[in-house]
Amino acid sequence: MDGHNSDFLVIGAGMAGLSCATGLARKGASVIVLDKGRGPGGRMAARRVEIAGETVSFDHGAQYFTARDPAFQAVVNGWEAAGVVARWPSAGEDAWVGTPGMNAPIRAMAQALDVRWGTRAEGLSRDGAGWRVETGDGVFTAAQVLVAVPAEQAAVLLAEVALELAALAGSVESAPCWAVMAGFAEGLPIAADTYRSETAPVSWAARNSAKPGRSGAETWVIHASPARSRAIVDWPRDEVARTLLADFFSATGTPPAAPEHLDAHRWLYALPQALSGEGARYDAAAGIGIAGDWMHSPRVEGAWLSGRALAALVL
Repeated sequence: MDGHNSDFLVIGAGMAGLSCATGLARKGASVIVLDKGRGPGGRMAARRVEIAGETVSFDHGAQYFTARDPAFQAVVNGWEAAGVVARWPSAGEDAWVGTPGMNAPIRAMAQALDVRWGTRAEGLSRDGAGWRVETGDGVFTAAQVLVAVPAEQAAVLLAEVALELAALAGSVESAPCWAVMAGFAEGLPIAADTYRSETAPVSWAARNSAKPGRSGAETWVIHASPARSRAIVDWPRDEVARTLLADFFSATGTPPAAPEHLDAHRWLYALPQALSGEGARYDAAAGIGIAGDWMHSPRVEGAWLSGRALAALVL
């Protein structure tokens, strides 16, 4: 068996894909996970930048997560014991963050698996009784393929080979979110480490440097509301960054300060309107399945539970 053939191919190394792959690997299956990203993170990404000669990290995707399901709580307790997550009371009693960045639990899960980073699945087709996935790094084949990417991407990938699953994914709409990363030489005169609003252009902001396990300069992550993000979805990145920083100062009543670092990232599929139902779908006859937070609930925990549900359906 060469390195490109396996029992299972999982497309997507976010929380859902890794949760599914972990469940399968524990039962002795050979699993290869493909992900287009350069490294662990997905929507739990952390971006490292240098500010005034010091390397700092921004959690520019998911800001924290909660653990309410007993099975997920047990996993999170294991992560806490391993030092890859910590509680963050500023966001709520049951809020957790990865340490030293939000991607730490993704990195920890991936280390126990065969994950091929920087490998984009470009085409999916039948290969005899199994499946063939075309990528820029060659062809991967497997008896079964499991897709754990955002709904909009899953719909495109499955369109030619699994019409029912493609239609299910195609029925989901996700709201975009512009995220701004701002670093300052001095602390901003804002008492609280988090800001939330259901009506303002900025729906969330967090003093990233105040999270557990972080150090260094005063850093903030600012998320535009879904409505604001849609309105400026195609604006240039630098213009978005300046505009949302001004929105943030206005919303918090803070005198404007010149940032040492300012950047923005657009999450096109940030907030899916999740389907309520089984949490995952699997076609045993064809050997193909799908999972993702959009099939359960648009949260880190929802993604983990969806991946676990798909592994259970397969096994």
